[in-house]
Amino acid sequence: MRIAALALTAVLAASTAAQAASVETVAEGLEHPWGMAFLPDGAILVTERPGRMRIVRDGKLSDPLANVPDVVARGQGGLLDVVLHPKYSENRLVYFSFSEPRGFASNGTSLARARLSDDSLTLENVEVIFQQLPAIRSTAHFGGRIAFAPDGNLLLTLGDRYSERDSAQDLSTHIGKTVRLADDGKPASGNPFIGQSGALPEIWSYGHRNPQGAAIEPSTGAYWTVEHGARGGDEINRPEAGKNYGWPVITYGIDYSGAKIGEGTSKEGMEQPLHYWDPSIAPSGLAFYDGAKYPDWQGDLLLGALAGSKLVRLDVEDGKVAGEEAMLEDLGERIRDVKVGPGGEVYLLTDNPEGRILKLVR
Repeated sequence: MRIAALALTAVLAASTAAQAASVETVAEGLEHPWGMAFLPDGAILVTERPGRMRIVRDGKLSDPLANVPDVVARGQGGLLDVVLHPKYSENRLVYFSFSEPRGFASNGTSLARARLSDDSLTLENVEVIFQQLPAIRSTAHFGGRIAFAPDGNLLLTLGDRYSERDSAQDLSTHIGKTVRLADDGKPASGNPFIGQSGALPEIWSYGHRNPQGAAIEPSTGAYWTVEHGARGGDEINRPEAGKNYGWPVITYGIDYSGAKIGEGTSKEGMEQPLHYWDPSIAPSGLAFYDGAKYPDWQGDLLLGALAGSKLVRLDVEDGKVAGEEAMLEDLGERIRDVKVGPGGEVYLLTDNPEGRILKLVR
């Protein structure tokens, strides 16, 4: 499988030059932007990891919105993803994830919702509706990507917090899990572990390391994620109810020290990734392309790479990854998030102290 997965990286290489991509800057001056969402009028709601949320309209940044909660802006922590409620046009509700300070030096990934004020200056009625448990003294592997499913429930990725990786196999914690929640933060009806002794009712899937991308496939409603491996072993998964995705028992990567992790690359009862990378590209952000601007990309996956500093397109055919194309490698930017805009354009966030919102041009 490893040879086959590596071979996919070259499947579309011959076409890359013919479809060379470049970018134009939509907005700049953002400090480590992490997530973005498009408002109905075309403006962009964007988070900055130090704890600010802004609106970008006509290329101009608003002042930071009022009432963003305190965040642990250290290491990989801070203000993370942001999405709109499916009925935003009626309720103006926004949902955002962040690393929440809890007690002495401890923290965890939390999910909050708030109403964006009519003048778009303030978050109103802010409430934390879900907290990853237990809190950990760590500043790494928060996960934090949010995706609303067609049934109105939302899914949230939760990392293993780096120091607690064995807990990804423990159903009594939220460490290394994806959770499925109603829009008020309560466990969604039909979750696989509701009623099981010792298991948390929010859990949807487990055995994850640090999923930093999540998307719903428009044609099927399926939930897809992308997660960081250690040295190698970044994965594309399609998390399903109650399934175990193996971390840290199975992985295609090794530890940063070079040591082996777990038992190997496969084990009965544990799911295989749909696609993986070795060496690691540190993937972040994930979007299915469903616009009209690039019809040859219809149904494909787009994701950013941090260590890899590129945009990646995965050719998805019948629920499988059939090929891979790398773009924007000459740009030299850590790409944190990818979104498809209302006109079918592809937008990117660059992760650095002078971060930008970019629009793809082909």
